[in-house]
Amino acid sequence: MPREMIVILDFGSQYCQLIARRVREHNVYSRICKADITAKELSKLPVKGMILSGGPASVRDAGAPKCDEKIFEMGIPILGICYGMQLGCQILGAKIIAAEKREYGRAKLAIVDKSELFANMPDSTTVWASHGDQVGELGDDFVKLATTGTCPFAAIRHKEKDFFGVQFHPEVAHTPKGSLILKNFLYDICGCSGDWKMSDLVSEAVETIHEQVGDAKVICGLSGGVDSSVVASLVHKAIGEQLVCIFVDNGLLRRNEAEDVVSTFGDHFHIDLRVVDWSERFLAALGGITDPQQKRKIIGFEFIEAFKSAASKIANAKFLAQGTLYPDVIESGAKDGNPAANIKLHHNVGGLPAELGFELIEPLRDLFKDEVRLVGEYLGLPEEIVWRHPFPGPGLAVRIIGEVTTQRLEIVRAADEILIDEIKSAGLYRKISQALAVLVPVGTVGVMGDERSYENVIAIRAVETPDFMTADFSQIPYEVLGTISSRIINEVRGVNRVVYDISSKPPATIEWE
Repeated sequence: MPREMIVILDFGSQYCQLIARRVREHNVYSRICKADITAKELSKLPVKGMILSGGPASVRDAGAPKCDEKIFEMGIPILGICYGMQLGCQILGAKIIAAEKREYGRAKLAIVDKSELFANMPDSTTVWASHGDQVGELGDDFVKLATTGTCPFAAIRHKEKDFFGVQFHPEVAHTPKGSLILKNFLYDICGCSGDWKMSDLVSEAVETIHEQVGDAKVICGLSGGVDSSVVASLVHKAIGEQLVCIFVDNGLLRRNEAEDVVSTFGDHFHIDLRVVDWSERFLAALGGITDPQQKRKIIGFEFIEAFKSAASKIANAKFLAQGTLYPDVIESGAKDGNPAANIKLHHNVGGLPAELGFELIEPLRDLFKDEVRLVGEYLGLPEEIVWRHPFPGPGLAVRIIGEVTTQRLEIVRAADEILIDEIKSAGLYRKISQALAVLVPVGTVGVMGDERSYENVIAIRAVETPDFMTADFSQIPYEVLGTISSRIINEVRGVNRVVYDISSKPPATIEWE
C-alpha cells in the first residue's frame, strides 16, 4: 500500500475516474471508494486528503446519496466538486437551492480570493460547469472564493474545517486551469509529497495477480490491441507459464491481423498462444442481419462459443484476464451499481466469466487508454503495439452499416489499410487517437472513366482524445485527405465516393455502430 493517498468518494459522476487520473498525473496515488465508506474505515488508510465527486442527483432529494458526516471531523483536507461541494456545504450548515439559471458548459470564473486553492491563478479563467443546484445561502462559517455570472458561490472554503468546494469540474480538459487547482489542493493544502509513479501501480498489480492466482492457470483473450496486449504482458510478468492466451479469428479482422498476433506473441514473446479459427461460424451467423445491436449480440455469443471451445482444452484454468478499461465500464452502464447510461453492448465487462465459471482478473479496469500505454511502455512492449489505435471487439462488423458479407468486408478492409498507411506516411498516426473507415450502405452516382457508376460510400473517421470519454475530430490536412480519397476510389473496387466525418463525441460516438 502506498504511504499516502487521496481518497475519492464516488457519488455517481461519469468523471469520477477522471478525477483519480488527474490526481495520479500529479504523482499522487488515488483510490476511489463508495460514497458511504465510514470515517472509521478511512482512518485505517494513509489518507492525506479527500475529494467528493460530482453526481447526477440533487442533494435536496430525500434519496440522494450521502456520506458519513464524521469524515469532516477527521482533520484531513476535503475538496467537494459540484455535487460534492453542495453536499459538504449542506452538512456544514449552508443552504442549497435550485438555481434560477442552470449552468451547463463553459463559464467565466471570477476569483475573489487567490490564496490556497487558487494560488498562482489569474483573476478570471474559464471553467466547465454542469449543475442545476447551487449554494443559495452560505452562512458565516464559509468564505467565498470565486463567482460566475449565474453562481454567486462558485467556490468556497470553510473557516474552521479544511473543506473546500468548487461548483465546476477542474478535472476536465475544458477547465484549462483545472490541473493547477488540483495541484494546489494536493501539494499546498494536503501536503502530498508526489513520489508515486506508474511503476508502483504495475508492481502492485503484479503482486495482486500472483497472490490471487496461486498455482492455477489464467486464460487471456488476446486480440493484438494495446489493452489485451498490456494485460497479457502484465499477467505473464506475474505468473509466467501459468498464462495461456487465446486468439479468436472471427473473420472480421484487419488485413494480416491473425498472422501479426501469432508472430508477435507466439514467436517473439514465447507466450502460450492458442489460435481458434471461428470465422466461418461468425460470418454464417451474421448473414442477413442489419440491426447493429443484434450484430453485436451475435458476435458476442459466437465469441463466447469459440472461447469456450478453446478454454475447455486448458487444464486447471480458473481465471480469465480481460483488458477492460474504465471508459468501457462507464459506457457499458448500469452494472455493479454503475448509474451511467448503457451506451455500448459489445464490451465484455463481466459477461464471459459467468459463462465459463471463471474468476475475473481486470488489472486495467481503473485506467484510461493513455495510462495503459504508459504501463505498456514500462513493461517493454514494442512501440507498434503500445501506440496502436483501438480496434473494436466486434471488429469490422461495426464499421459496415447493414449486413456483413465477405465482399463488404473486403471493401472496408482495403479502405482501412489505405487510411492507416496514409496517416502513417503523413506522420499523423501518433497525433490521431483513432482512425477508421466505415462502409455506408448508400449508393451514389459517379463517373468512372467514360461510364456512369453507382457504387458505395466510404466514410473516414479520425479523432483526437486524451481519454476516449470525449473526442474531437482530427483536422487532417486537405492534401492528406485528398490522397486518402483518391487511393480508396482508385484501388478499392465498389467505392466511388469518400466523405470525412467531422462530428465530435458527444453527441456522436467514435464508432458508427
